[in-house]
Amino acid sequence: MSHLLRLALVLLALAIPAAAGRVAQAADAPVARGTVSGLPLPRFVSLKSDRVNLREGPSKDHRVTWVFTRAGLPVEIIAEFETWRRIRDSEGSDGWVLHSLLSGRRTALVSPWSKGQIFAMRERASEEAAVVARLEAGVVVDVRRCTGTWCEVAVSGRRGFVEQDKLWGVYPNERIE
Repeated sequence: MSHLLRLALVLLALAIPAAAGRVAQAADAPVARGTVSGLPLPRFVSLKSDRVNLREGPSKDHRVTWVFTRAGLPVEIIAEFETWRRIRDSEGSDGWVLHSLLSGRRTALVSPWSKGQIFAMRERASEEAAVVARLEAGVVVDVRRCTGTWCEVAVSGRRGFVEQDKLWGVYPNERIE
C-alpha cells in the first residue's frame, strides 16, 4: 500500500465525527460496518489488559496520550485501521489502540457522569423490586443481558438489574441476549 494511500485512509478514519453512534440505530436502519472486522461501528467492547496505551494515531510510532490501567473498562470502537481500533472512553477522549488489547466482553460503567452518587441494583427489572446492592457511580459491571430499559448485570459475585439509562457501555434501547 502506498504511503499516500495509507495516509489518506488514516485521515479518513480520523475524520469520523466524535458523536458517531451515541444513539443506537433503529432496528431497520443500515448498520455501518468496520472495513477490517466487518463488525458494526460503533460498538462497545472492553479493555483486555490493565495496561493499554492510547495513541494519537494507528501505529506504535504515534505518541501515547493516555495509559488505561483498568482491565474490563468499557470503551466504544468508532473506527478501524488494519490492526488498530480508534476507541472513545466514557469521558469522550479518543485515540488508537491495538485490537489485541480489546475484548468482546460487554461491561458497563454505572452512571459515570454522576460522581459521588449511589445507584440501586435490584432483584428484578422493576423499580419496586428489592435492592440487592448499592453501586457507586463509576463501578464497572459485567453486562449479562439488556431488554432496552433494564440490564441484568453482575459485580463482585452478585447479580441484579440496573436501569439501562444509568449505564455507559450499552446503547439506549439496545437489546443484548
